[in-house]
Amino acid sequence: MFGFKKRRRARVRALPFPEEWRAIVLQHVPYTAKLPAVDLRLLEGHIQILLAEKNFEGCGGLELTDEIRLTVAANAALLVLHLDSDYYPTLDSILVYPSSFVAKGIERVEGNLEMVEEEWRDGEAWMQGAVILAWDGVLQDAYRQYDGFNVALHEFAHQLDMEDGAPNGVPYLPSRAMYARWGEICTREYERLCNAADAGRPTVIDPYGAEDPAEFFAVVTEAFFEIPRRLSKHHPELYQLFKEYYRQDPLGVM
Repeated sequence: MFGFKKRRRARVRALPFPEEWRAIVLQHVPYTAKLPAVDLRLLEGHIQILLAEKNFEGCGGLELTDEIRLTVAANAALLVLHLDSDYYPTLDSILVYPSSFVAKGIERVEGNLEMVEEEWRDGEAWMQGAVILAWDGVLQDAYRQYDGFNVALHEFAHQLDMEDGAPNGVPYLPSRAMYARWGEICTREYERLCNAADAGRPTVIDPYGAEDPAEFFAVVTEAFFEIPRRLSKHHPELYQLFKEYYRQDPLGVM
């Protein structure tokens, strides 16, 4: 079965990538325009596999187009560009709304009762195999490059984090030594962010990352690709750690 999947994916990667598709990717995911030609072709192969294997659905009246599918798939492909990843194996469906959507959460209160809370969001990642995105939020992030925010990268980072079954801010890592360094550096930087957020001090990393380690991993991923120079300057060890994990150096393509 595994050999069949490898052969099938090799055939998909070998398919021509239409020029009109490439134009959409370069326009809506500007980071890709700076990639070396070999990496861009690798990215396009990843995009083709994601389009072939994941179920894209338009929600809230949104009609799916190539523009939407390609933009979302390109962001997802960027994170796994050089990873030994199985293309988000726990992810089945990508749901796209035209704009912010209402997400329901459950909170335990006294007496073991549960209260449903509603919150407007631009993105959400589920353990059950779905990523949900607001299309206008994805587009806004594309045209506001270098602000440190990218909802698509954020939610697909959550999917990487959850591949081991737990949203704990620790994705699959290649070695025990890296797990040790990850724990040391990320714990220290997470606590630093929490202290700054509590004190109301400005931070390079989005203070939303102080919510929990899973959000920390997602927002640092955003910063790594969106504002690498600032992240490297103010958090050099963290930048190097994420550079080693993603096997990419955004500073080298700025």
